[in-house]
Amino acid sequence: MYRRLQTRISVIDKQRARVEAEERRVFDFFHGIGEALSADMRAEDLHRMILDGALRISEAHGGAVYILDKKATSLRRGFGTADTSIIFPMPPETEKSRDLQQTFLRWHAVAPGDGIIGHIWRTKEPLLLPGDDPRLPAGACSSLMIAPMIFSDQLLGVLFVTRRANAEPFLQSGFHAFRSTAEQAAFALYSSSIFHEAAEKRRLDEDLAVAHEIQRILLPTNAPDLAGFQIAGINVPARQVSGDYYDYVTVDESHCGVAIADVSGKGVPASLIMAMCRSVLRSQASAQLSPAKVLHAVNAQLYPDIKEDMFISMAYAILDRQSATVTLCRAGHDAPLLYRAKDQSVSRINPPGMALGIDSGGVFNRVTADFSITLEPDDCLLLYTDGITEALDKQGDEFGMQKVIDAFVASAREGAAEIITRLTDDVRAFIGPHPQHDDITLIAIRKK
Repeated sequence: MYRRLQTRISVIDKQRARVEAEERRVFDFFHGIGEALSADMRAEDLHRMILDGALRISEAHGGAVYILDKKATSLRRGFGTADTSIIFPMPPETEKSRDLQQTFLRWHAVAPGDGIIGHIWRTKEPLLLPGDDPRLPAGACSSLMIAPMIFSDQLLGVLFVTRRANAEPFLQSGFHAFRSTAEQAAFALYSSSIFHEAAEKRRLDEDLAVAHEIQRILLPTNAPDLAGFQIAGINVPARQVSGDYYDYVTVDESHCGVAIADVSGKGVPASLIMAMCRSVLRSQASAQLSPAKVLHAVNAQLYPDIKEDMFISMAYAILDRQSATVTLCRAGHDAPLLYRAKDQSVSRINPPGMALGIDSGGVFNRVTADFSITLEPDDCLLLYTDGITEALDKQGDEFGMQKVIDAFVASAREGAAEIITRLTDDVRAFIGPHPQHDDITLIAIRKK
């Protein structure tokens, strides 16, 4: 009787020691995962840590972590042991080469319902299987524990561990600990993705700040001091970088070029095209008194490098300080507004023209031509991008052309800088707290 009691106590002590050891392994895993998430851990290192923890907790001999790809179309092996981690049929050619085997495992994509891993993806239910289960290759293992890694109803991957053939199979009690491991692993994967997204956003914000500063340097800081004219301009980007562009170019001692452009699209791609446009325009503008010929050359250079879904609308004017003549070429850009002081009228200057980057030159050069006007004292010319006419208030209503004309007429007598100030103040008041959805660029030219 006493000996039986002693034996029973010994069995209970061993079971308790085993449970305590398992609890320590689980705690160590959770603690390690928590520390890992406080550092900038690479994805492959986290996958390794998850599998190592699952192997220790379950006292397994092999296993792997399969991760859902970004498009959520397949699962791919994130990390796995070299042995006892193949639980689906392999191509015959991999049987004789471990290198081919590892290459296949690294690139193999598992679809929903494909093998036991795809079955877990589809059902989202963990399984404890014996090694002779017909869904497993013969002799692959003595036992398998496999579970989906799910966080907030979102599948992130699949985790499994195995024991070697002829080894003691997993027990049901160990299966409960494995399921907890998979749940914690899912939390770690989700938290890591959020951490990396935040870090990537910080890096992107830093890059955008640099791009914003570069673009600020590329835009004019001061208007040219051109005898007989007042000139003022402004660029108000909707984002950190702008697809709008304006510039002042010295053509020769008597002539000054004024350019305004709007690249289709927004953000970094548009800003890069804008920088290219600025560089090409400046290279072609020197000593060329025909705006049309300048834009013909600009289009010829930019056309091969612009994607099919992008284009540039531009207006380029050359001011003659001696004759008060403005020669203008409009390459598909919004028609400039002309204010005549003698009768306080506003008209649109609307010569034909095609946007840059659409045609290689055959049609562009034919339809895009020069147009000249003479400014009398106090006459004003307003160049703008559609960001101002299409500015939206909180109800979704547009600022519109009539409000632009009203502000233009109200401020034209006061000077070029005042025109810009009045227009920007009016559009800001119209938009209110509603976010600006497009870049705004304005240039006012007034004859003294």
